[in-house]
Amino acid sequence: MLDIDFVTETFPPEVNGVAMTVGHLVHGMRERGHRVSVLRPRQGKADAGSEHEIPLPGLPLPGYPGLRFGLPAGRQLARRWRQRRPDLVHVVTEGPLGWSAVSVARRLGIPVTSGFHTNFDRYSVHYGLGFLRPAVATYLRTLHRRTRATMVPTAALAADLAGEGISGVRVVGRGVDARLYDPARRSDELRGQWGVPANGMACLYVGRMAAEKNLALIEKSFAAIQHSNPTARMIWVGDGPSAASLRQQHPEQVFAGLRLGDELACHYASADLFLFPSLSETYGNVVAEAMASGLPVLAYRSAAAAELIVDGESGVLIPPGDETSFIAAARRLAECPQCLPALATAARQAMLPRNWGEVVQRFEAVACAAMG
Repeated sequence: MLDIDFVTETFPPEVNGVAMTVGHLVHGMRERGHRVSVLRPRQGKADAGSEHEIPLPGLPLPGYPGLRFGLPAGRQLARRWRQRRPDLVHVVTEGPLGWSAVSVARRLGIPVTSGFHTNFDRYSVHYGLGFLRPAVATYLRTLHRRTRATMVPTAALAADLAGEGISGVRVVGRGVDARLYDPARRSDELRGQWGVPANGMACLYVGRMAAEKNLALIEKSFAAIQHSNPTARMIWVGDGPSAASLRQQHPEQVFAGLRLGDELACHYASADLFLFPSLSETYGNVVAEAMASGLPVLAYRSAAAAELIVDGESGVLIPPGDETSFIAAARRLAECPQCLPALATAARQAMLPRNWGEVVQRFEAVACAAMG
């Protein structure tokens, strides 16, 4: 049995891809008999934590309502790890809390690994802070160079980081819950609420509504779809700083807000085409969730989409950054609705083997190797 401390800025019930991924890893490792504790920022005043969830000081993350970043906690971490020394510290996020965790673990001689989940250096461009991108990139890479292994979701990201001089990069991957995300959850009632006519076309976006997700291209693509298919409907699921302006600009479109669990799965399965033009992802869990739901995905050949989709067979891939081709592909799919069922079936089949159990086993193997 391993004794592992996860240090993370985000964890369920917070809603984002990193929190979801860490939740699956922690749950899976506990199921395999390991002792796992989670050290994270306090999630509100009433958050007292528990025996295996230790809240630490944090502040709200600018631009991300409901999320917090951890403050440096060197003294608390050193005191904890001197009293009960874990076999391994795994640092999930690279904020001040994560940096202090790496420093303390190294000073105490505790093996430390890290996960690379978010391209924060790319995000800076979308918030008018592009001049900070080199500094942010250097900060991120320096942290990972100080850990024994950096776990990543895709082989492409592993190659990128290795090329930047980060040693010990290991592909762990991501899973998807194909029992939750299932085409059988398709609902004619929900489609009726959306205003989709019989045999009509529902286009879906799920995720954070923010500048880094390239939502303007969804607007352009759906306009092209509607030109070819006037009864098509655009459905947005999620929230974020761009939500209010999108609602104001497109009052005729459907804004479903944040959806979780069975409701989210029903929204995926009840749509006909998933539009995902983001280029800021390290993975993009929503791509896997959509595919598992039997929903064809139109995306750039990047991150999860590049790894999961076979172009023209289980979805449609566009060269990164080629907006003209992305819009043209959206129009072609609108003009060929009979093409969608075959893509949907292949997408579902491609996701069935990608379960979280195998991802947890790979995490466990990297953790054991790092301790040796």
